[in-house]
Amino acid sequence: MSNIRLFFSNELSTGKIDSLDKSQSHYLTKVMRVKESEVFSVFNKGGEWQAKILSISKNIVEFKIIKQLRQIENSKELWLAFSPIKSNYQNFMIQKATELGITKFFPIIYDRTVVRKINLDRLKKIVIEASEQSNRLNIPIIEETQNLKSFLNSNLMDLIFTDLNSNNEKIDKSQFTDKPTCIIVGPEGDFSELEREQILSFKGVQALKINKNILRSETAVLSAISIVNHVIN
Repeated sequence: MSNIRLFFSNELSTGKIDSLDKSQSHYLTKVMRVKESEVFSVFNKGGEWQAKILSISKNIVEFKIIKQLRQIENSKELWLAFSPIKSNYQNFMIQKATELGITKFFPIIYDRTVVRKINLDRLKKIVIEASEQSNRLNIPIIEETQNLKSFLNSNLMDLIFTDLNSNNEKIDKSQFTDKPTCIIVGPEGDFSELEREQILSFKGVQALKINKNILRSETAVLSAISIVNHVIN
């Protein structure tokens, strides 16, 4: 069976006939060279299905759902609050964070954030492609940019604060609740002292020193996710 996986936002069920959009049809037929009667996989928040190509007409692929392969699994929500950075580093970070299981991204404009605009459409495309390639079913959500105060006031979560000034190098798993776990990583110039105070006063926060060295933002993000995943799993 083909290992091609495509995200498909429409409702899916066994026996349903539908069509891919122009971009996905081009990928399937021109890049992957898939022909009529061959199979591939489609997935969304409802699960994953095996699909068979019925026809290719005017460069559009029509398919039929043959059977369900997987149902969506309930797993712990793992969020990431991060500072926007230069696009090439940011794209890499979002891709790898998706592969590592982040379920929601929160771009935060900190006092020392340099890059203050992000291309949401581009990032959404990256998380879809990363999800297709990494065999996950749920597509991460990317929130609109906001400031730190708004983020802290509007979310109930267990917060892992990557703090250079902390001496704590371990996460206490016993402090986790059934709320989402969110990793918060600062900008390239680090958190301001006021931001540190705001975060440390948040109920349910654990400060964590992830490395003795000063890490680039994208390196800090991936290091922190790996540490938290190890504790959770």
